Amino acid sequence: MNSALFFKGLLIGFSIAAPVGPIGVLCIRRTLARGRLSGLASGLGAATADAIYGCTAGFGLTFISSFLIGHQIWLRLLGGAFLCYLGVKTLLALPAEKPAEANGRGLLGDYSSTCFLTLTNPLTILSFTAIFAGLGVVSRSYGGAFALVGGVFTGSALWWAALSAGVGLLRSRFDAQKMRWVNRISGIVILGFGLAAMGYVVRGWF
Repeated sequence: MNSALFFKGLLIGFSIAAPVGPIGVLCIRRTLARGRLSGLASGLGAATADAIYGCTAGFGLTFISSFLIGHQIWLRLLGGAFLCYLGVKTLLALPAEKPAEANGRGLLGDYSSTCFLTLTNPLTILSFTAIFAGLGVVSRSYGGAFALVGGVFTGSALWWAALSAGVGLLRSRFDAQKMRWVNRISGIVILGFGLAAMGYVVRGWF
């Protein structure tokens, strides 16, 4: 039973992570600029946040989900502002003259930033709750819930590992001129996501 829940969670985690949004753009850009480890660390941050939301939905922690949904306006505003900051920073970033060396401090920053960004989108928990309920995968046992959440994290992590590995294969083809365009395009896209998130909040106030 638990193995079936784990497999279902794996498929759910993979399918939720796969659509390319601001985290995907950020992961691709970091992989090209800093290497596969940077892209993987960024993806694992998002996978951790997915697992946290999956845990909230899987264990039926309604008081946490109610709090997040009740404060979604401020969380989206905060996340949107942070995306705008990252977008402008990426847009203005100059290509490195030599490949960046992966280090613990940098990888931790990559991991924590994407985890934070994913957590500031509390509507994700609604997606997990709806999918769990729709597929009938809500477990009433702690063992089943742990298997489900473990599957969600594994599925999400597999997607990010595949993405960073695939993009990493193309890294050697990007010289300084191409990386300058990667920075510009990535920065504009990330900034656009941030402005859209903040615009959604502002529209709700009027």
